[in-house]
Amino acid sequence: MVFRHENIRITIIAALYFAVAIAEVMCELYAYKPLIYVFKPLMPAMLMVLYFNTSRKRSALFFIVMTLSLITNVLFIPDSQDLLFYGLVVFLAHRILLLYYIIRLLKINDYIPAIIATIPFLLVYFYLFMITNGIPENSFVVLIFQNILISFICGIAFSHYVMQDSRRNSWLLQCGILFGALHFIVFVEKFYLTGFSPTIFRPMAMGLNAFAFYTFYEFVMATEKSHRDDARSIA
Repeated sequence: MVFRHENIRITIIAALYFAVAIAEVMCELYAYKPLIYVFKPLMPAMLMVLYFNTSRKRSALFFIVMTLSLITNVLFIPDSQDLLFYGLVVFLAHRILLLYYIIRLLKINDYIPAIIATIPFLLVYFYLFMITNGIPENSFVVLIFQNILISFICGIAFSHYVMQDSRRNSWLLQCGILFGALHFIVFVEKFYLTGFSPTIFRPMAMGLNAFAFYTFYEFVMATEKSHRDDARSIA
């Protein structure tokens, strides 16, 4: 009975997360900033609540990654170049920790497949970077590191799925695809089409963001379960 109540609670929290995500996408579509300031940071906060109620391990890294995502979401709301720069810096720290967390969860020993799978993403993102005009000088180096980090995350996701089609790696693949698409959309909106980007970009980015972080949560949960199963088999 207790287990059933826990499942109901987790289902309700997950449903609330997607309700908040849908509300945020609608607010972005109509550019209603008062509620955007509420719903946008609430999304990573809801995922932290979901993880806290679901995970037995409750890794501090998960909460740090989500907290940095929350701060980034707030800094990306205003149309300000200064806040955009600070948002990119926090986002860079977020991506570094996200990558570290993924590597730690996967316990990667051989990086060669991931490096090979990273190359196509590097080519795409740096081609877009090179043909884009008007990138602020203070954001130049940060964006270069952003491109490298997201390319490596996508490379790890694809290489692990190709080598082993497991539940964990399936969630990671979905996470990598969504994070890669999100990076592309945000870059195009913020820099490539700056000043005249279509209004659909922000709702699209927030939709990708919502699903990307939910698949990341599922990847973390599947990996933690896999580690527990491995520990039982050894014992």
